[in-house]
Amino acid sequence: MIQEWTRGQWALRATVVLGPVLALFAAAPAGAAPWGWLVVLVAVLAALHARWPESAGGIAAPGVVVLFWGAALGDRLSAWALPAAAALLASHVAALLAAYGPDGLGVDVPTLLLWLRRAGAAFLLAPAVLLPALVLRDRAETPDVWVVGLAVALVATVVATAALGRGAGD
Repeated sequence: MIQEWTRGQWALRATVVLGPVLALFAAAPAGAAPWGWLVVLVAVLAALHARWPESAGGIAAPGVVVLFWGAALGDRLSAWALPAAAALLASHVAALLAAYGPDGLGVDVPTLLLWLRRAGAAFLLAPAVLLPALVLRDRAETPDVWVVGLAVALVATVVATAALGRGAGD
């Protein structure tokens, strides 16, 4: 119940709500301002997710944001995708932490720090994907670009698995 939430739970759940809304607003400087009704829809979906963070409905708010970015910007690339990705990731991790136990359960610092490290490592993929895309966007598409991209993705997966596998017992 909401009355049982600790200050940490309130902070987590506020992050769950604010993340998708901020990610939606990040599209405006990229050239696609969201409509008012869409902001309200995303805020309501995110609030429902904040109330029930363990529900499968948690994909709705970030899903709408991603669909908006894709539909509104099309194939245009923007560095504003980085703060949007950070906001969505923060919302996701906050929901994960809020769902760890009953409503009245506090958030312990070691668990919070563990997930902040994991989120930081996961976020590094966003610029790693965006920067090559920005560099290569005006070049003619050739098959070798896809082969190199796949090789880089495989190496990144192996390195991330090895790095995160060592800290699995944290």
